[in-house]
Amino acid sequence: MKDIAGLDIPTYDDVVAAHERIRPYIHNTPVLTSTTFDEMSGASLFFKCENFQKAGAFKVRGACNAVFGLSDEQAARGVATHSSGNHALSLSYAAGRRGIPCHVVMPGTAPEAKKAAVRGYGGQITECEASTTSREAVFAEVQEATGADFVHPYNDPRVIAGQGTCSRELMEQVEGLDAVIAPIGGGGMVSGTCLTLSEIAPHVEIYAAEPEQADDAFRSFRAGHIIADDAPQTVADGLKVPLKERTWHFVSSYVTDILTASEDEIVDAMKLTWARMKIVMEPSCAVPLAVILKNPDVFRGKRVGVIVTGGNVDLDKLPWMKS
Repeated sequence: MKDIAGLDIPTYDDVVAAHERIRPYIHNTPVLTSTTFDEMSGASLFFKCENFQKAGAFKVRGACNAVFGLSDEQAARGVATHSSGNHALSLSYAAGRRGIPCHVVMPGTAPEAKKAAVRGYGGQITECEASTTSREAVFAEVQEATGADFVHPYNDPRVIAGQGTCSRELMEQVEGLDAVIAPIGGGGMVSGTCLTLSEIAPHVEIYAAEPEQADDAFRSFRAGHIIADDAPQTVADGLKVPLKERTWHFVSSYVTDILTASEDEIVDAMKLTWARMKIVMEPSCAVPLAVILKNPDVFRGKRVGVIVTGGNVDLDKLPWMKS
């Protein structure tokens, strides 16, 4: 760790240490390609499929790093977090593997599939309203009552270092990448990508993809300071949270650009991926492909790593189904 403006900021050494710590509990996920999407985009796309990860999402990397980095005394009190889904179920997975309690605050509107997964891994859910304000207020009550270690979904150096292991694997799997793109909500994956690539591949451009209806990172990037929305509405339920100080450090320092896609473009990209690549991805994960197809001039002729962040979908409520 290094101290920047009073913040503990992880270093690449922390990523390397995290990778060794979490290897027994994660998959080295595959990279898939699609001739169809290459032709549509004019780029060579390499999909890093974290939808095949343990617990169905990249967030298990950061969660495992945090949980297995605790001392026995700390671990005995358990862990706690607030999350719309994937971090909640990933932390529950990690806590279950260590045999410690996990307390989770989730919006009542979170997908039922994600709630079921949290419970299946042994997590204890307390529901809140679908806003950042409610989430943080209810969490404060839960943490006070339990004394559990707070593992923030993204504004946590242990989590950021864990997420950095994804792009470390990607660079080992694919040679000659020109760019990497990932979805952005709170910025944990993008921060981990920045942390790793700035050290081992500083020439690689880093793009973040965001829904137009939850574009606070896009507006923050252009304004030069954090702009936080409290309760944005988007089909990409994993991208509704705002940047925080640590993730803003990485985004403002290393990201090449943040690009946005509409709700229809996100759903179309998700459906197209299911149809052409035969993989299950959630709406949040479709935002990078939507952005690539929307901005061909940015990516044409480049070798682009696309991080598919998760595949935890409520199969009874797919976004293209008629209500």
